[in-house]
Amino acid sequence: MAARSAPSCHLRLEWVYGYRGHQCRNNLYYTAAKEIVYFVAGVGVVYSPREHRQKFYRGHSDDIISLALHPERVLVATGQVGKEPYICVWDSYTVQTVSVLKDVHTHGIACLAFDLDGQRLVSVGLDSKNAVCVWDWKRGRMLSMAPGHTDRIFDISWDLYQPNKLVSCGVKHIKFWSLCGNALTPKRGVFGKTGDLQTILCLACARDELTYSGALNGDIYVWKGINLIRTIQGAHTAGIFSMNACEEGFATGGRDGCIRLWDLAFKPITVIDLRETDQGYKGLSVRSVCWRGDHILVGTQDSEIFEIVVHERNKPFLIMQGHCEGELWALAVHPTKPLAVTGSDDRSVRIWSLVDHALIARCNMEEPIRCAAVNVDGIHLALGMKDGSFTVLRVRDMTEVVHIKDRKEAIHELKYSPDGTYLAVGCNDSSVDIYGVAQRYKKVGECVGSLSFITHMDWSSDSRYLQTNDGSGKRLLYRMPGGKEVTSKEETKGVHWASWTCVSGLEVNGIWPKYSDVNDINSVDGNYVGQVLVTADDYGVVKLFRYPCLRKGAKFRKYIGHSAHVTNVRWSHDYQWVISIGGADHSVFQWKFIPERKLKDALHIAPQESLAESNSDESDSDLSDVPELDSEIEQETQLTYHRQVYKEDLPQLKEQCKEKQKSATSKRRERAPGNSIRLHFIHGYRGYDCRSNLFYTQIGEIVYHVAAVGVIYNRQQNTQRFYLGHDDDILCLAIHPLKDYVATGQVGRDPSIHIWDTETIKPLSILKGYHQYGVCAVDFSADGKRLASVGIDDSHTIVLWDWKKGEKLSVTRGSKDKIFVVKMNPYVPDKLITAGIKHMKFWRRAGGGLIGRKGYIGTLGKNDTMMCAVYGWTEEMAFSGTSTGDVCIWRDVFLVKTVKAHDGPVFSMHALEKGFVTGGKDGVVALWDDSFERCLKTYAIKRADLAPGSKGLLLEDNPSIRAISLGHGHILVGTKNGEILEVDKSGPITLLVQGHMEGEVWGLATHPYLPICATVSDDRTLRIWDLSPSHCMLAVRKLKKGGRCCCFSPDGKALAVGLNDGSFLMANADTLEDLVSFHHRKDIISDIQFSPGSGKYLAVASHDSFIDIYNVMSSKRVGICKGATSYITHIDWDARGKLLQVNTGAKEQLFFEAPRGKKQTIPSVEVEKISWASWTSVLGLCCEGIWPIIGEVTDVTASCLTSDKMVLATGDDLGFVKLFRYPAKGKFGKFKKYVAHSTHVTNVRWTYDDSMLVTLGGADMSLMVWTNEMESCREKKSCDSEESDIDSEEDGGYDSDVTRENEISYTIRALSTNIRPMLGVKPHLQQKEPSVDERQGVVRPPVSRAPPQPEKLQSNNVGKKKRPIEDLVLELAFGYRGRDCRNNVHYLNDGDDIIYHTASVGILHNVATGTQSFYQEHNDDILCLTVNQHPKFINIVATGQVGDSPDMSATAPSVHIWDAVNKQTLSILRCSHSKGVCSVSFSATGKLLLSVGLDPEHTITIWRWQEGARIASRAGHNQRIFVAEFRPDSDTQFVSVGIKHVKFWTLAGRALLSKKGLLSTLEDARMQTMLAVAFGTISGDVCVWKDHMLCRVVARAHNGPVFAMYTTLRDGLIVTGGKERPSKEGGAVKLWDQELRRCRAFRLETGQVTDCVRSVCRGKGKILVGTRNAEIIEVGEKNAACNVLVNGHVDGPIWGLATHPSRDFFLSAAEDGTVRLWDIADKKMLNKVNLGHAARTVCYSPEGDMVAIGMKNGEFIILLVSSLKIWGKKRDRRCAIHDIRFSPDSRYLAVGSSENSVDFYDLTLGPTLNRISYCKDIPSFVIQMDFSADSRHLQVSSGCYKRHVYEVPSGKHLVDHAAIDRITWATWTSILGDEVMGIWSRHAEKADVTCACVSHSGISLVTGDDFGMVKLYDFPCPEKFAKHKRFLGHSPHVTNIRFTSGDRHIVSAGGDDCRSVVSQCRKSTATLCKDSVTPLYSFSNQHSQHSSDGTITSDSKVIHLI
Repeated sequence: MAARSAPSCHLRLEWVYGYRGHQCRNNLYYTAAKEIVYFVAGVGVVYSPREHRQKFYRGHSDDIISLALHPERVLVATGQVGKEPYICVWDSYTVQTVSVLKDVHTHGIACLAFDLDGQRLVSVGLDSKNAVCVWDWKRGRMLSMAPGHTDRIFDISWDLYQPNKLVSCGVKHIKFWSLCGNALTPKRGVFGKTGDLQTILCLACARDELTYSGALNGDIYVWKGINLIRTIQGAHTAGIFSMNACEEGFATGGRDGCIRLWDLAFKPITVIDLRETDQGYKGLSVRSVCWRGDHILVGTQDSEIFEIVVHERNKPFLIMQGHCEGELWALAVHPTKPLAVTGSDDRSVRIWSLVDHALIARCNMEEPIRCAAVNVDGIHLALGMKDGSFTVLRVRDMTEVVHIKDRKEAIHELKYSPDGTYLAVGCNDSSVDIYGVAQRYKKVGECVGSLSFITHMDWSSDSRYLQTNDGSGKRLLYRMPGGKEVTSKEETKGVHWASWTCVSGLEVNGIWPKYSDVNDINSVDGNYVGQVLVTADDYGVVKLFRYPCLRKGAKFRKYIGHSAHVTNVRWSHDYQWVISIGGADHSVFQWKFIPERKLKDALHIAPQESLAESNSDESDSDLSDVPELDSEIEQETQLTYHRQVYKEDLPQLKEQCKEKQKSATSKRRERAPGNSIRLHFIHGYRGYDCRSNLFYTQIGEIVYHVAAVGVIYNRQQNTQRFYLGHDDDILCLAIHPLKDYVATGQVGRDPSIHIWDTETIKPLSILKGYHQYGVCAVDFSADGKRLASVGIDDSHTIVLWDWKKGEKLSVTRGSKDKIFVVKMNPYVPDKLITAGIKHMKFWRRAGGGLIGRKGYIGTLGKNDTMMCAVYGWTEEMAFSGTSTGDVCIWRDVFLVKTVKAHDGPVFSMHALEKGFVTGGKDGVVALWDDSFERCLKTYAIKRADLAPGSKGLLLEDNPSIRAISLGHGHILVGTKNGEILEVDKSGPITLLVQGHMEGEVWGLATHPYLPICATVSDDRTLRIWDLSPSHCMLAVRKLKKGGRCCCFSPDGKALAVGLNDGSFLMANADTLEDLVSFHHRKDIISDIQFSPGSGKYLAVASHDSFIDIYNVMSSKRVGICKGATSYITHIDWDARGKLLQVNTGAKEQLFFEAPRGKKQTIPSVEVEKISWASWTSVLGLCCEGIWPIIGEVTDVTASCLTSDKMVLATGDDLGFVKLFRYPAKGKFGKFKKYVAHSTHVTNVRWTYDDSMLVTLGGADMSLMVWTNEMESCREKKSCDSEESDIDSEEDGGYDSDVTRENEISYTIRALSTNIRPMLGVKPHLQQKEPSVDERQGVVRPPVSRAPPQPEKLQSNNVGKKKRPIEDLVLELAFGYRGRDCRNNVHYLNDGDDIIYHTASVGILHNVATGTQSFYQEHNDDILCLTVNQHPKFINIVATGQVGDSPDMSATAPSVHIWDAVNKQTLSILRCSHSKGVCSVSFSATGKLLLSVGLDPEHTITIWRWQEGARIASRAGHNQRIFVAEFRPDSDTQFVSVGIKHVKFWTLAGRALLSKKGLLSTLEDARMQTMLAVAFGTISGDVCVWKDHMLCRVVARAHNGPVFAMYTTLRDGLIVTGGKERPSKEGGAVKLWDQELRRCRAFRLETGQVTDCVRSVCRGKGKILVGTRNAEIIEVGEKNAACNVLVNGHVDGPIWGLATHPSRDFFLSAAEDGTVRLWDIADKKMLNKVNLGHAARTVCYSPEGDMVAIGMKNGEFIILLVSSLKIWGKKRDRRCAIHDIRFSPDSRYLAVGSSENSVDFYDLTLGPTLNRISYCKDIPSFVIQMDFSADSRHLQVSSGCYKRHVYEVPSGKHLVDHAAIDRITWATWTSILGDEVMGIWSRHAEKADVTCACVSHSGISLVTGDDFGMVKLYDFPCPEKFAKHKRFLGHSPHVTNIRFTSGDRHIVSAGGDDCRSVVSQCRKSTATLCKDSVTPLYSFSNQHSQHSSDGTITSDSKVIHLI
């Protein structure tokens, strides 16, 4: 019996020998108290060198591997390994947890660092992406996270001199991070030429943006910004593991065993070589350094800690030692002295003094040591080795006595006999050898009986027997010294063992859990004196059991600290200590043994014992010494709340079933019925499995819950109001201290807690995301700001919330067993208690976690199940009620006393101002004084005490009490039977509400002419309810069995009831007395119906698949209906009483004739004609439509038709009550649905006059009464129903623009592919052909006397000194993104400026001057833009961009919030919207931002943008959402519109609640695709809504889709913009009054056939319009004058680009069929020509007087510039013309096409344009062409990456390389050729360089590529991967690029973004000869390793071109 309880003694950790130096670094620091903090195994150690004392932090559950010290040097953060690793921040002084950070990293936490003021902590994970995460550690909240690097990160540090900057380093990289908003953005360090790219191991930040880092080769790299500026070579001779910055400078330590000190400028001060000091040794490697003042701490790889005083640097002081790497297995204790001996695989044997806590001797052996033993007199020490030998040493001086090797395998165990004569040696080859000690260890015997390796041995006290254990778990005995095996039980009976270290044997049976592997306990040692046993196992646990311990699964106390396996454990010789050693952590733990008698004093001296889990935990076995659980509690713990289908699964299930329905919905479906129902009253209260869920509100109403409804009951008026926000069973309810708000928690896959207002019944906040399956307990804090909740998942998670913000503050695992209650401390908001099965825990919050302490019972009581708990009158006092009827009184965590309060469990307890009130299973309410000294008064709940005003009857006396609450002079009591009673202080009891008791309720019948109904339930009662306003139970009768059905006779006098045992009875409907009963069947009677009219027959259906027909008058069975294959579910009579309709469980619909019961077959056409007396059937054509799409997972259980045969009500398994129009033909009919029941609705019935619908919930035992609101009598008020499952297909309309926009898919830059269909090998991968000279082997002398090579390019500024172009700055962007964005043009600064976007640039455009400034921080296309309207945030703009993965990396979609004037980024929000962000909107206060994603769910997210915090996020709609906007006056309400949807959203805490827009109130309104908010639709109508009801449609506000709307906050006027043909009265822009009654239209004079407006905005007297045609127009409100501010091409790509030979003009030609002429100086479009076909290329003649245009259809046109008249046109080809060129002498025109040809035309022959010749054998389509300066040659680059040269005009192919090399070209636009080999980047697998242009000066080259980058090179650039600068701004695909005359500007044209950009070229002032190229990039903060590789590293942030 004793073994069944845990021992009452205790172990306390006293010392840990060791330090973790392996695989860790930077983990050793001085604290502010001059103590030393480090870690070993799973323990944080604080060591005080002055007092030689250790304190331990034991909050981790696995190996600690990282440590950081807070800047104030008191707090420490440590990170551990594990599957779900966490970070603890703890106080080094008290060693208590301050905060726990968890749920983010996996695998482990590799590095940690605090920022300068210690508010934030950064951590790096060990996962595959090495995630970097920034925490607000005090609140336990993650601020930001990003993937760190693909390879390991070794160190991370905050830049202590610049806020929000971090640096991380690791394998072959260093990264510089900036934190903005929630976005961590890295830039890679550029190693450049200064140093080799190598692994960086550690770093330190200094001022002036300097960073010092230690590299693997021993150099120190010095960084300025992101560039490597110098290296300090040979700082160490090997890797630098640690770098520590302090006030004096820096200390570094390396693998070479040296410490170097450096001053603040990193000049060397001194070197300390530890290998040279007296403590040093070869191979010493430094892993950690800490320099403070004149002390230096050093941690080494071999687990030593040195302290060095600077002025005596050659005398380091060794303050800690431990074993080095390799497993530690050997442990022995000295027989007479307090010494322990350990030996390890590091080949050393060490002797430790347990008193001095120090190493006193050490000796190194030849082999790894696996076991050790000391003989009885303490003279000899035997060591067993891994190679099979053993060595004996003298303990005194460690000299060898003997070395013997008889075996080949490892020696795992050896033991001296108690008389000292023998040594037994156990080997891994399964044998034990016996050696004689006196005979110089001669072998005297051998034991061979084991089949497996020997693990443990013990000698008997008389040294005559030896017992062994082996690896198979066998225990064998041998006679000594011969080694004969003993088998007889008799002989072994009386053997007394000298020691017990075996793991198998009778005495230690109890150490094994019930189901366990034999090998997981490694070591045992018995303490005979204290009768305790200590064990060590593979899980890092040391356990204390009673000894002997005979029965499996004994109780124990457990101690953690070791990380992985504990290999050995021993008592010291005097049983004062336990020594345990860890295998992998090679540490030695010394535990102090505290016997029982000292425990009481010890409790107060060991503060950290109370940390989570370190003290004793119950073992796994069942507690047999605890009394049986009370039956009610037993029942309750077995309840499971799992659902087959959770409501959350429905949308997915519907999606999966949509395919089926596509075919089915081709028929037009019936509309939903006009009637609706409203919940009116509920009979029921959930008491059977809930407690304390019943309260008075502020104004004296009563709040409680039943099913999925929160009920507020007014006892004066007997009315109820309902909170219907839940969609499944509510399990708990708590009331706010002010009694006005209520929190309710429900069942669900991700269950939610709703906090709602009892007055308005509106939700204030919804909390979810941390529980599973359900929430079983909630409690508010005393200040009402916080909420605690407990889940019903396996670990009963406890969560602490800030409920108003909806934030989780802390979360932790509660207990394995069920928790019944959580209570928050009213005095300290950070403390709480939980109580449950064998569980009472006291918790305190620590950051993101909670630290729990078990209630300490001591000798006072047993570990009992707690059912309720409250706090008392001080913060220390707590009271709990147990399952045995006691009240436990607790102070702090200690049980002080128990008081007997009730017979049976105490279920409820309530604290008053002075005293307490309790309620129990015994049905008694007791009032107590404030210390539970005396019971002041008791009230028994008895029928006799019921007051006359009661609303019903008590079923039994003394019902079990589940909830008590006081207030308003009454005690409110809730019982298990579902009754709510009010007890007056003077004694009378009033019954207020009641429902059925536990058990499913199925039977329901309504009276034929009275407003009453009958129900029968599995709780064995038959009840009659009054449905009139008195709402009460009129009568009740107990039955012998439960029942499933009932029915009133047609005259209402009799009531038939079918029971579950196959019998049925007829009772008098008034008195409920039996009239007659029958028992003919064995199975449940499932339905019972009287025939209509006189009620002559009674049909009784059973689960036996038969229906019996009885004659009521004669009480005889007259017929049996046979033929059903399954149980019967529903029966109905026809109106004549001659025919029965039957439904069965196999979904058959059968017909039988009455009264004989003959089966009939009736065609379905005829069935419809039959008139039925009642319709409760769910099968058949008439109700085909009631079956939902997800019919497989849910059944329709019941239906009922109104008497006017118009509306069919149904109930189903998901708890929905639905109304359909009857007959519901065709599949998936439209309906209205109502949620109030939780799971299945078992029955529905209309009352006799159809005024009410009564529904029954099966499992929720509630009877709900709904009033029917007819179509006619209904005022236009909202109905709570939701619309049908499927949005009908036939509604809405169609518009090409909308469809196109919906189908666009966005790709990010990094994934862009070729815009041209190129084939072949890329130039930089082609083999170079040898030149003629090389082939002939001619070696040219380096200085040639031949004439110099001609210039590559004819240059136009000869004579001037040439200066290369240094940089490009973005100056102008022509274009605006209108084609697929909306509401993205806004006024700023009172209409002086406008802001809009194109490609990846935000543009601020000054209306007066036309100048532009740019925001260029986006790295991909911007899709949406909005301006903050709040005066506090003036000129604040938010833009959202395209992205790919939602992994928070740099390519993730993001929203930037920036200042439009100074272009400063204020915040970056990386989103989980995959693909991109398509809409953004600021709230009314400007503090919140809403973003909508392009992901398949179209997620909607709300941000607090200044902090970068995500408040709420939820899937928006399964189809495209176009716009979501906050209401202009709200921070919580917004609207989203999109394809066939409008949703009205409310932000409640962290939850987003949505209501679909309801169209039902307007006849024939159709749900259309909504495109704009304030609101417009696709068909040109504008819908006006109030709340979420459609109240009016402004039909045909525009003739086409309404794309944009804008509400002016000043005067409330609304502007709409749509797609419309201009006409006299209509226009695409209209200005409306506030009610949208009157409007004024404006025409846009754009000359387009249809105007399509995509964005509108209104300023002072002006309307700003953005169109689909990329124009931005300002319209005056007074005069309707239009002023075009911005132009652009409509559809891309823009392929053609030509610059004027002498002026700053350029031409662009695009697929939209226009050629436009732009003036750079005046910043505007001068002219445009509509060609009628897509244009592909354009070119000026050398004089600038003619323009040639090549078209996509193969035609080309020549225009005269002066008159824009066509000079000539010709079409010789059928495919697109790709390039067109005038020869420099203006004589020839070359036309290159995609038909692989170039045609030559002689212009001197006039405008007939006859082809004079063409070039043959071009292998692919032509890309670019260039003439030579003398017009005699033409170079052609083709689509197979080949460049060819042809003679002009003959078209002959020129192949002579030497001749080609001598040609001087007039222009160079080719992307191919040796001269431009360097422009091809390494990373061009998918994407190409698309265009190039060499400057007129001939020394600079710009290129455009498929990634959207513009790059600047020197020309020529023949080396591969040449240096360059890169500039972002375009979307993917730059299609063309040109220098303007005089090289002043570069013009680049975009493919995807249809815009042209003008960049200004900046020249350097110094002439650079070609050799002295300054390293480009030195200032263009670009971070690729070598700018030459042209990668887009994910972090390339690049300077933009002006």
